[in-house]
Amino acid sequence: MNLEDKLSGWTGPSSNTEQEKQERTERMIRQAIDSHEPFDNCSLKVYAKGSFANNTNVRSDSDVDIAVECIEVQYWDESEKGVHTPGKLYEGIWTPEKLRTELLSAMKAKFPGQIDSSGTTAIQINSNSARVDADVVPCFSYRYYMKNRSINGTKIFKTDGSHIVNYPAQQMKNGTEKNNRTGYAYKKGVRLLKRIENSMVENGTYHELPSFFMECLAYNCPETVFAHSTWTERLKAMLIHIWDRLQGDEPTTDRWLEVNECFFLFHSNQKWTREDGREFAKAAWNYLEFK
Repeated sequence: MNLEDKLSGWTGPSSNTEQEKQERTERMIRQAIDSHEPFDNCSLKVYAKGSFANNTNVRSDSDVDIAVECIEVQYWDESEKGVHTPGKLYEGIWTPEKLRTELLSAMKAKFPGQIDSSGTTAIQINSNSARVDADVVPCFSYRYYMKNRSINGTKIFKTDGSHIVNYPAQQMKNGTEKNNRTGYAYKKGVRLLKRIENSMVENGTYHELPSFFMECLAYNCPETVFAHSTWTERLKAMLIHIWDRLQGDEPTTDRWLEVNECFFLFHSNQKWTREDGREFAKAAWNYLEFK
């Protein structure tokens, strides 16, 4: 098999069998929530997020992330004091502790002996021959208010007392729009970077990086990169762009963004650095023996 055929093959999603397992896993989690009586008095939105939802997952990245969003109460922040006038304070029973406790109970009833709740964020459901691993994340509706607009997201309360704000709808929308603008090449490019990173990790030539980071690196490549006629040329252009643009320290303007475009890609709280991005590009270039 020549390199172009290999790269083209790596742009594909996880196999049909794997996809069936992912869909079955999501379906069973929904069933667990629907049959848990305490949730009869709680308005919930249950949806997939991450690689599976965004169709950027690859074979070794086949776990599913399921958000269970309580819409009974909305948390909020504002860009500056006075931008938003708060409504009546929520006085119901659905606290972060209550939501997590009931969700854990629902998962244990459906998947006995297969639950790992030791993590601070997600409730993990271990895979079997019919299902893939799943991370079930309890969260609440969230809105960030600015002077002229607001953004809807989710707020996750971790068991260590900290919290995370996510914008899964923006991630999906922006990724889909970029994919459409590039003739469906962008998501294939994301999968290609993930497969290369996985392959380098498997043979011990590189260390593991988060799947979401690979997606963000591809997102920050201009659309002209995806306009080349072969995957060899597209990939070369992606790696050159990543290597060139991530030289030096973080700039004060024109900073790279996460796919959701709500957060900067590089800052002190991230699990990755600019150096990780450029070293990945260099390692991938050498791994594929590009000249």
